[in-house]
Amino acid sequence: MMAAGNLSNRRGTLLENEPMSRHTSWRVGGPADRVYLPADLDDLAGFLASRPKDESIVWVGLGSNLLVRDGGVRGTVIMTSGALGELSMQDDGTVRAEAGVPCAKIARFSVQQGLQGGEFLAGIPGTVGGALAMNAGCHGSETWQYVAAVETIDRAGERRVRPAGDFSVSYRKVTGPIGEWFVAGHFRFRPGQTTEGKGIIKQLLAKRGASQPTQLPNAGSVFKNPVGDFAARLVEASGLKGVCEGRACVSEMHANFIINTGDARAADIEKLIARVQAEVQAKQGVRLETEVRVIGEK
Repeated sequence: MMAAGNLSNRRGTLLENEPMSRHTSWRVGGPADRVYLPADLDDLAGFLASRPKDESIVWVGLGSNLLVRDGGVRGTVIMTSGALGELSMQDDGTVRAEAGVPCAKIARFSVQQGLQGGEFLAGIPGTVGGALAMNAGCHGSETWQYVAAVETIDRAGERRVRPAGDFSVSYRKVTGPIGEWFVAGHFRFRPGQTTEGKGIIKQLLAKRGASQPTQLPNAGSVFKNPVGDFAARLVEASGLKGVCEGRACVSEMHANFIINTGDARAADIEKLIARVQAEVQAKQGVRLETEVRVIGEK
């Protein structure tokens, strides 16, 4: 492990004043003071230990499920996608995936290993780190149903392996030890047939392509589903399909998606989110909570 505080040993890539629009699926977002792409976990540990204790640290994977405001992000953004990408079978039969591994890659890998249960991950447009942090799910399954253990890291660069029982998990919410971030997950899937698993993934992807606006910049589902209902139904019932603020519009294909139709600003998206919440509250009596994370300065 590299020595704490010794930046001369840094092996990752440090970018300064980096536009976050290059790193988000909505293709919006102002500049981050710094963006760091670690070479591996050892490099990340050393980098974190070298940063001032009062510096803000923000973690970003594929940049889906994320709205970065036009004023950008102060402090340092750690980019895990394309950096922390190790994926392997463990001796205990679990699948170990680092934080930057795309969820779809785990789905394919587990099926190839003769495992079943993780196919739903093919429908999540994010990485392991984000899926662990928010208990991402779709098609009736959630990430933490299959988590056996996680690996975390703190500001001092210290890494730990924690059992799933160390965390409190609910719908799109995970709480655990304060001051630690997820850097890998160990997933336990059940034995299955590779051919059947491949078929399930193919069906899920076909359904996604037919029902979601995957051809235009979006961040996945914007709002959480209220208990016993669906956010998309409430938005559509409120007559909001196709409604726009600037170049940001509620998708005609799926009402829980907001699309960037071209050169939208983060402010347009945030204004549209607030408008949808207000109108659904007024017309349906339900306050929609956002699933997307909003960061940065206006």
